[in-house]
Amino acid sequence: MILEIRPENPDERSIDLVAETLNKGGLVVLPTDSVYAVMCKLSNLKGIEQLARQRGKKIHKANFSLVCRDFSSLSKYSQSISNPVFKLMKQVLPGPFTFILTASHEVPKLFRENKKTIGIRILKNTIVQAILDKLDEPLVATSIHSEDEVTDYITDPYEIDLHLGNQVQMVVDAGAGGIQASTVIDCSGAEPELVRQGIGEL
Repeated sequence: MILEIRPENPDERSIDLVAETLNKGGLVVLPTDSVYAVMCKLSNLKGIEQLARQRGKKIHKANFSLVCRDFSSLSKYSQSISNPVFKLMKQVLPGPFTFILTASHEVPKLFRENKKTIGIRILKNTIVQAILDKLDEPLVATSIHSEDEVTDYITDPYEIDLHLGNQVQMVVDAGAGGIQASTVIDCSGAEPELVRQGIGEL
């Protein structure tokens, strides 16, 4: 199912429909500040297992991100953040950045098997923010990769539907997606480390 939502003015009925699909355990393709991603609720362990299968990886080896509504939500799922790191995050979030942080005990054990960190995002995207306002927990996200040797990511929602339509409950069409992923910064060590330069500029 493809559902068109305009990011300039997200329709509340459509947002409610997406939130209802997620609350029922569904997987939904959503826009981000960078590329399109498949998302499900953090408590949806079956959905997280499906995301791992789509990436062809075992669940404890798949790199997922938590999409949080705000800094209050973010702090619940990460251990204490140093002042310099917090100042850095405040400068660039919401935005197209993924921060790798030390996971708190609130992150399901499933995520912390063989690893103690989690990638966390706060998006500027109006559609995702409106959806998170309707939910009581973050979303788990993984980007949608293309099999094309030239393009890393699928940008057309209708092509995404052809590619993943039988594996997700809904594809949100918010227009063409980006071709660059988020910038990834690892803040789990003594000093922040740039892991991947994406669309986000420091």
